[in-house]
Amino acid sequence: MQNSTTIGFIGAGNMAYALISGLVNNGFNAQNIKLSDTDAALLSLRADEFNLEVFTDNIELAAQCDVIVFAVKPQVLSIVCKQLQTHIDHKPLMISIAAGVRATDINRWLGGDIAIVRTMPNTPALLGKGATGMMANKAVSNEQKALAERILGAVSECLWVEDEKMLDVVTALSGSGPAYFFLMIESMTKAAVALGLDEKTAEQLSIQTALGASMMSSNSEDSAHELRAKVTSPNGTTQAAIESFQDQNFEMLVSHAMRAAFDRAREMGVELGDDD
Repeated sequence: MQNSTTIGFIGAGNMAYALISGLVNNGFNAQNIKLSDTDAALLSLRADEFNLEVFTDNIELAAQCDVIVFAVKPQVLSIVCKQLQTHIDHKPLMISIAAGVRATDINRWLGGDIAIVRTMPNTPALLGKGATGMMANKAVSNEQKALAERILGAVSECLWVEDEKMLDVVTALSGSGPAYFFLMIESMTKAAVALGLDEKTAEQLSIQTALGASMMSSNSEDSAHELRAKVTSPNGTTQAAIESFQDQNFEMLVSHAMRAAFDRAREMGVELGDDD
């Protein structure tokens, strides 16, 4: 990605903040990042922090950008796209981080024949530790794919899928996934308190255990299954706990939860695309 590439963000919320921070921290020139939002106070805050140009008019921003990142709520994306439809003759690359909104609908709202990369990042991107699923429509060139990956890659690991429907799986896995781990930490903390440990200690140990396990998995060539087997001594405490999980069909609970998220992601795509 050249520093001369101009990137415009429509929406100045947390994910836009994370991406702008990642780009700047990776050496991208903030003078080539532009930002628009309806919240003047938020725009002022971002302008002061990053020294970038801000707008309250999306059309004015779009006219100056090679890449436009849609970082707005999914429910308003159709309005934003239709607003830009007759003002993007220069054919910028469009990147959407709006959950649930299909690339086919974004393309239709923008007037058709638009290069669109639809992405599903997750909230650890705020720490530069995100995971992002990405899908490009047929109008996206290899150069544009590389550009999109470098933008999202500033804060996350990026993985491509060919079929847009697979982004619903990504949503159920990594998009919603952080909340699953937060629930596990919460549940482990409560269980430890019930067994007599003070809450602060229980919470710290739960968080550090989750962090350590994740780092072990990330840094190991072994699969999660193999790592679990290695730390499960025969007739030991870990085996007792794992057997209790399995007796209550833990794997099926996870499967059902992810299926529920997957089904809701598909429903959202239909609901948000049915705007005519």
